[in-house]
Amino acid sequence: MRCGVLHRWLFVWSLTALLYGGAAAFASEGQPGAANAAPRPEVPIATPIEPAVAHIALLLPGSANAFTRAAEAVKLGIINAAKIQGSVPLPIRVYDVAGDAASITADYRRALAAGARLVIGPLTRDGVTALTSSGSIAVPTLALNVPDGTSRLPPNLYVLSLHVEAEARQVARLAIEEGHSNAFMISGDTPLLRRVRQAFNQEFTRRGGSIVAEYGFTSEIAGLDRIRQALRLGMADMAFLALDFPQARVVRPYLGALAMYATSQVYPGQAGPLGGFELGGVRFLDMPWLLQPDHPAVMIYPHPEFHGALDLERLYALGIDAFRVGSALLDGRGNLPVDGVTGHLTLGADHQFVRQLTGAQFADGKLLIFAGKQ
Repeated sequence: MRCGVLHRWLFVWSLTALLYGGAAAFASEGQPGAANAAPRPEVPIATPIEPAVAHIALLLPGSANAFTRAAEAVKLGIINAAKIQGSVPLPIRVYDVAGDAASITADYRRALAAGARLVIGPLTRDGVTALTSSGSIAVPTLALNVPDGTSRLPPNLYVLSLHVEAEARQVARLAIEEGHSNAFMISGDTPLLRRVRQAFNQEFTRRGGSIVAEYGFTSEIAGLDRIRQALRLGMADMAFLALDFPQARVVRPYLGALAMYATSQVYPGQAGPLGGFELGGVRFLDMPWLLQPDHPAVMIYPHPEFHGALDLERLYALGIDAFRVGSALLDGRGNLPVDGVTGHLTLGADHQFVRQLTGAQFADGKLLIFAGKQ
């Protein structure tokens, strides 16, 4: 049992690092998921051993990789989006890539030599970083993560990602637009949540806000009481929770009626009414795929069962939008906005697609959607 719990933790840790822009650190076994078991869609799929032919290349982690389940979710989203579109401009060829920089660059060049006219991937931050500096970008290429430490992308390289820093900055802008300027910040101590904290802090203060006090997450009553007592001083008009759902549900009762903001990390998914009551009043942002099942762009796509794994849901949605954006790039229409399932997508001047997310808040156990400018 202990071994099984460890393997599950390793999978969640590495998947979270991948999903929100972190670098891969070590492998986990991971259990077979619904994305792996899905039937093969009726979309033309070329294989890497075929002669050179014009095609769309998917550069995704292979079967012996720590991110296999993540890659399967993305691939399933891409294939299902192609099926719903009804016609595929070019056959799709999947390249199982390894995790090291040299292999990813070599696979990219192999795809070009085999006739790739559009490349979607890589999926990991290390892979995108390697490709960005390789000097090999020769066709429209849609990377699914952000490169590390690169201020300018080469021509033909575009980025569509679920980068958590961008999300935290949107929350900061939302709080400012809603009239708040003095914030308490309560943050967890994982690498992901530290990045959430830093991105919110930078954007909030850049726009004239002030962090009047900051507290690390604690579940101890004495520490939580100190937060509640500090609120009584009246210095803050809001709180930002750089926390995940289990942490936020602990802290929330000590914040009273203070305005509260958070990222998608607090969203419990199908946690039932109790989860909604525990997060009452917390405003957060997430993608339409999870928050708006009746959204026109969401309703038309099949919903595979990921057994409550929200990160796999998000990666599946990323695959859907990646195919739609990639098709637009192939047609020379990459600058058009896309009403996507991961958000309303617009192309920034830096060749990174901006995702305007959906605003949500729990009230009386129910999830309410609101329109934020962000």
